[in-house]
Amino acid sequence: MKLSSTEKQNPISTDLDTKSVKEILKIINDEDAKVANSISKILPEIEKTINFAIETIKNGRSIFYVGAGTSGRLGVLDAAECVPTFSVPENYFQGIIAGGNDALIKSIENSEDDILAAEKDLKKAKVSAGDLVIGIASSGTTPYVLHALKYSKKKGCKTVFLICNKSFENIFDFDLIILVDVGQEIITGSTRMKSGTATKMILNMISTSTMIKIGKVYKNLMIDLKVVNKKLFNRAIRIISTITGLEDQESKKILKKGRNEVKTAIVMHRHDLNFKIAKQYLQKHNGSLRDVLNLNLKNK
Repeated sequence: MKLSSTEKQNPISTDLDTKSVKEILKIINDEDAKVANSISKILPEIEKTINFAIETIKNGRSIFYVGAGTSGRLGVLDAAECVPTFSVPENYFQGIIAGGNDALIKSIENSEDDILAAEKDLKKAKVSAGDLVIGIASSGTTPYVLHALKYSKKKGCKTVFLICNKSFENIFDFDLIILVDVGQEIITGSTRMKSGTATKMILNMISTSTMIKIGKVYKNLMIDLKVVNKKLFNRAIRIISTITGLEDQESKKILKKGRNEVKTAIVMHRHDLNFKIAKQYLQKHNGSLRDVLNLNLKNK
């Protein structure tokens, strides 16, 4: 039987159980350090995926991450974090995991072989033409994910397959394959390690870059964060202060006038507008704070 690269033994960690904790940590750290370099070699494929994602959202459609086990959990995590970070609707990025919500907190290993569940789960999520479906499977062989991609393609979706197996032999018609070769795992077959790290980094790139390009970031500030707790309230004040040059107390007043919407509050202050009109300008300019701040509204 031909082994995938994710299942091969790593010669660097062969006698791992005989090592001291210090030595184990050194081996893990050295191997983890290789991940970013591996990702640097596939930036063109990640860029294409991000362009797919931007187009998908601009067309009013959704992006779905589909995976099993660690891959599925990482997809659900990345999708969930988009909502508070960028104040986007929950349908922008969605995570689908084999075994459902129970699989987020406990291992349901047999779920990755259930191809009927894959189709059922995608139907339940209302995956349809125009959506982008990103399948995640370190080995590239997970039946649940492969069937989900096959079903999505048939429905008229763009399909991307994110894998970590350099031995992968493609027999399917994907729009794009992101293959990051992280080498053998420190513990043979444990793709929660380097493969998981690579997956998390790539998903961060996809979602974050997409959000930046649809106007959710100004400079390097999360201007569309959802103010749902004290920490985020204080962060929102700091963002307003940074952009406007105002003291914290004034920024706090502006934030309250803007109904805790950072971007709207800044536009209200800069152009001396009420909440409704500020929102209208942002909507007219596709949510771009930079574009609205650059407007000359002296004769408005």
